[in-house]
Amino acid sequence: MTSAPSAPRKPLMPLDDALAQLLAAVAPLSAQEAVSTFDADGRVLAVAVVSGLQVPGFDNSAMDGYAVRAEDLLNGLHELHVTQRIAAGSTGQRVEPGTAARIFTGAPVPPGADAVVMQEDCELLSDGSDPAPARIRVKGVPLPGQHIRHAGEDVQQGQCVLPAGTRLGPAELGLAASIGMAQLPVVRKPRVALLSTGDELVMPGAVAPQDMPPGAIYNSNRFFLLNLLRRMGCEVADLGIVPDDRAATIGALQRAAADNDVILTSGGVSVGEEDHIKPAVQSLGTLDLWQIGIKPGKPFAHGRIGAAHFIGLPGNPVSSYVTFLLLVRPFLLRLQGVQDVAMKSIAARADFDWPKADKRREFLRVRRNANGGLDLFGNQSSGVLTSAVWGDGVVDVPPGQPVLYGQTVRYIPFSELLA
Repeated sequence: MTSAPSAPRKPLMPLDDALAQLLAAVAPLSAQEAVSTFDADGRVLAVAVVSGLQVPGFDNSAMDGYAVRAEDLLNGLHELHVTQRIAAGSTGQRVEPGTAARIFTGAPVPPGADAVVMQEDCELLSDGSDPAPARIRVKGVPLPGQHIRHAGEDVQQGQCVLPAGTRLGPAELGLAASIGMAQLPVVRKPRVALLSTGDELVMPGAVAPQDMPPGAIYNSNRFFLLNLLRRMGCEVADLGIVPDDRAATIGALQRAAADNDVILTSGGVSVGEEDHIKPAVQSLGTLDLWQIGIKPGKPFAHGRIGAAHFIGLPGNPVSSYVTFLLLVRPFLLRLQGVQDVAMKSIAARADFDWPKADKRREFLRVRRNANGGLDLFGNQSSGVLTSAVWGDGVVDVPPGQPVLYGQTVRYIPFSELLA
């Protein structure tokens, strides 16, 4: 008696399709809170910030020098009487024909003046210590508007300076402060439960290296995932290590789903007898995405348990690290309302050969060299976390394509993915 032929294996989902499906499943968080502008780095704006004033609020000097009437100098007058001194925070009087005002950076340009000559382009003929007023000789002829920062040239009153969904960084916070924003309305932090699975996992500090039992490994994934989540602005509930047991896995997932927006697991999403995450999720909710066509990182999963999103990462550390950067990062940004979550790549030269093309899309760990090219880490195994420390990015290699020395490739810096 012959057995029935097995069903054909379903093709792996391409990365771009998996990401599109993942992002389509996200409903951005609606709850918001006001936080101090000092404390808003990395947070996402819940509503647009509109300026109630113009910046600068007045014409001011971009240089230390002298405020002059350009017309005087255009008419051939190169020696001017200095009749006033204007520092930042003070105001001056009208500049009359044949006169100049000593002015400092940021000080308001006085009425009548329409140019600033920097002090290096002026010769002091008299410092005004005698009864006669100070005099300067101007070298050259300034153009109207020279070295003046005009009112409103940075921000106009009523202008939207930061749209909703902006992820705030130092420059954005400075801009918000420049229009008087002491607090900013931001999306509340996503609540993420982090679980590790595996009987082989040991926490650093629990067992000394020389006393590690056979088959045991330290739980490195827990450390980098926890800190990646914090970088993404998440409030993390670290639920520790779950043993390789179906009932324990189901119980841990149920507890995690109770009050978190996302459950993130590491390990246990493959097809081995001790991989309990997939059947546990299916028994509690739905698994909508499983296995994608990338290397490293094939056993990636997404589903729902109640109102919580479930995301399962591979157990191998490089696979877990790379899939977080490629898939979890944009997911968490979209959850907070950020629209532009696309990876930014740079065209760069491969100073290596990679002749063994894989049927999956590969992300090779590389780093830039002094000649402007990319060097390849020698061991591209998904268990070699050293490659992610040595490297400063990855090369995105399309399925079935080798890389030849000198070829232009797509390079994605880790600085882009970790920001």
